[in-house]
Amino acid sequence: MSNILLTLEAVHTHIGAYHILHGVDLLVPRGQLTMLLGRNGAGKTTTLRTIMGLWHASQGRVRFGERDISALHTPQIAQLGIAYVPENMGIFSDLTVKENMLLAARGATNAAQMDDKRLQWIFKLFPAVEKFWNHPAGKLSGGQKQMLAVARAIVEPRELLIVDEPSKGLAPAIINNMIDAFAELKASGVTILLVEQNLNFAQRLGDTVAVMDNGRVVHSGGMAAFASDAALQQSLLGLAL
Repeated sequence: MSNILLTLEAVHTHIGAYHILHGVDLLVPRGQLTMLLGRNGAGKTTTLRTIMGLWHASQGRVRFGERDISALHTPQIAQLGIAYVPENMGIFSDLTVKENMLLAARGATNAAQMDDKRLQWIFKLFPAVEKFWNHPAGKLSGGQKQMLAVARAIVEPRELLIVDEPSKGLAPAIINNMIDAFAELKASGVTILLVEQNLNFAQRLGDTVAVMDNGRVVHSGGMAAFASDAALQQSLLGLAL
């Protein structure tokens, strides 16, 4: 299916003695934004980490396009054009914003070699990245760190962007900025998979939705249909949009 960029087929993941994912089936359509929703502990973050090879599936397959990436290591997966922003953002606090960005720009050894056109595009998406370019990243606010984390993930062109709870703990004005940025990223052709708890955020951005419970995907479909079905939301999430 050429319109599907990422596929998980009956994926099981064990972490030590714990069986976390119990046969996850997930389709991420190319060029769309897919929301992965679910209660705390449903297995959403484990799913993202399994896609990225941070934990390997003990059973099942993960495919990126037509390629099976189930057994690949994280650096190999990243080189295929997949970027991952974890929930803790992974910012290097002692480095400047510029140095954080440079680390992700693998084709550059200094800031002057970074793609200026792409940087200017990123600065329009996330003005704080330009404003605090020479400041220690550890001094940024939570929202500014989240902007830096996403900016760093896209400093080079990516085919798939995976982000874990980008709106967590952010002020409403920052959330609106993030929504605008993700909408523009999607419009540029980037396929996006987001784990999110903010249902307003999910409703405004999502094209498709998958809902997890107890290590499985228990619902998948269009975001608009899900957003209009309060009973289904209550059943799956315990709350309504």
